[in-house]
Amino acid sequence: MTQTKANLIKSYGNQAISDELNSLAVLPQYIDDSFCQLVELLLDSADRAVVTGIGKSAIIAQKMVATMNSTGQPAVFMHAADAIHGDLGIIQPGDVVIAISKSGNTPEIKALAPLLKSFGNPLVAMVGNIDSELAAQADIVINTTVDKEACPNNLAPTSSTTAQLLMGDAIAISLLRMRNFSGSDFSKYHPGGALGKKLYLRCGEIAARNEKPAVSPSASVNEVIVCISKSRLGAAAVLDNNGLLGIITDGDVRRMLEKHSNLQDLTAADIMSRSPKTLDAETLAVEAVEWMSHQKISQIIVLSDGKYAGMVHLHDLNREGLL
Repeated sequence: MTQTKANLIKSYGNQAISDELNSLAVLPQYIDDSFCQLVELLLDSADRAVVTGIGKSAIIAQKMVATMNSTGQPAVFMHAADAIHGDLGIIQPGDVVIAISKSGNTPEIKALAPLLKSFGNPLVAMVGNIDSELAAQADIVINTTVDKEACPNNLAPTSSTTAQLLMGDAIAISLLRMRNFSGSDFSKYHPGGALGKKLYLRCGEIAARNEKPAVSPSASVNEVIVCISKSRLGAAAVLDNNGLLGIITDGDVRRMLEKHSNLQDLTAADIMSRSPKTLDAETLAVEAVEWMSHQKISQIIVLSDGKYAGMVHLHDLNREGLL
């Protein structure tokens, strides 16, 4: 690719972003009484949001439903074209129907709007044309009008669909914050993947899967090395009947080998680091990542009720997708 061609592509990309950002700058003005009315309606409703649209707006509707469901607002998607061929049965008494459309005048939306009204459910129009048929039928109108698409022909839905996306996020986040929806609540809906693990995985759960390398303070250097090598955690705890005394890392062993030529008389107590850094078993694994990085250590001793419960290594946290 020539530099001239690359520069032209970059300029087109930058122009598209700039055009969209400029068009979206008006959105804060649309967070008005109608927006508040919709949020209050959903807060007071014990049932669902049914979100519908066609074309690109249908894709935005699906994203809005996914965001709502993951943040405490029950929601379901209904495709506008399928709705007039039987899918209107999705709508139940108590549901709030949100119809998304740029023009508000597509044939499917014009046919659907009066049908939705006949159900008696609150009808909300998220629309880029407040003088449209959809807006006229709606009980609440959420304005998403933009002056210009990023498309140079002002045709392909770009700025308009981004405006819908942002408004949908604004509704979901407003609901989330009004409900004081916490990280714990969020974890209920995201139990899998790295996101879920950040919210619920604790150090004790990881330590329980690992070996629990430990030696007595009188253990020989050879016993220490074997223990560390066997566990593959790069360290061993030093324990006596009173509990945790210290830790010996593979780094401690290397430094000991550099300092001493005669190893026969050395014991674990001679080379251990006293008062080792520890974390409680209930500590979130994602917090351990930050803490271990700050301390510049590769493994951490985990305590449960003050007693040695094992270790967590950075490799464990990496395997869990937290690094």
